[in-house]
Formats: sequence, structure tokens, C-alpha cells
Amino acid sequence: MRLATPRLAPLSDAELDAETRERFGRGPILNIFRTLAHHPKLLKRWLVFGNHVLARSTLAPRERELAILRIGWLCRAGYEWGQHAVIARDVGLTDAEIERVADGPDAQGWNESERVLLRAVDELRADAFLSDATWNALAKHFTTEQVLDLIFAVGQYQLVSMALNSLGVQPDSPDLPTLPADRG
Repeated sequence: MRLATPRLAPLSDAELDAETRERFGRGPILNIFRTLAHHPKLLKRWLVFGNHVLARSTLAPRERELAILRIGWLCRAGYEWGQHAVIARDVGLTDAEIERVADGPDAQGWNESERVLLRAVDELRADAFLSDATWNALAKHFTTEQVLDLIFAVGQYQLVSMALNSLGVQPDSPDLPTLPADRG
């Protein structure tokens, strides 16, 4: 976590507006949503896109989570990492694979499609652009829709990482995995 305390405290149940409270039903509301609830209109519209990226993407869940973990690690977004390490486990990634995300696309153990996916995340983060070599390599493993979903997933989670880091959103549980140390 970049900040030890939130810059913008998550809203309590009593502070949430009725529409936001209804949107989440009776279940627990994560700190990210309680924090973004300071701007209910933004939260409402952002959730539509976020729901596509997380639940309706054409990327397989494993690939989606590899991309999200990589951009979260590159952005040093501890909250994002912790939440998505749990999701990654749920979709079949091992703890060793999750940790290896921090080592990047050239780490031993990735298959070719995972390597090119992670390389694409690195390029998008570094240059907001996919090189011809990476574009062509992605096209060998992924459909056009999947490549578009990858680009938008990386952009979405870089945006989310910026918000989480800047707002100081704190983990929902002390049991969530922590961000691996910087590599290299």
C-alpha cells in the first residue's frame, strides 16, 4: 500500500445514498466502492464498464487475471493486487504463478500465449501502444475481440490503480495477499 491511511475515507452504510446502497444489495460493500460512492454518478457509470471487463470479457478468466495482476503490480497497486490474487486463485492460478506475475513475461514457466499477454501489458503500460511484433504475436493466440478486451482491461485497471493509490483505499481484510516486492 502506498498510503497507510485513506485520503478519502470509505462511506459508512449510513452515509451511502439510497441508490448506491440498493445497487449493492445486502452483501458486503468493498472499500473501493465505499470510497467511490463519494461520487455516486461516477460510480454508477464506471460500474457498467468495470462489469464488462471483469465479468463479460472474451478473455478467459485466467488470462484476464494475469493481465490485471500484471498491471496492478506495474502500478504498485496493493489493494488491486490483493483483491485479484484471490480472484486469480479462484480461477485456477497457483500461488507460484501469481507471484511469478511480478517477474514479467520473460520469467520461466509461462506458455507462449501467457508470455505475449504479459508482454502486451508491459508495452501498454510503458508506451500506451502495442508494437507490431506484440500485435502479431497476440493475433496468433487471441481473437480480435480478445485483443480489444485485453487493451481495455489494461486501461481499466491502470485507471483503477491510479484511483486506488491516490485515494489510499485500504484492504478490506488483513488476510488479503500483499503486493510482491519489486523485482530486479
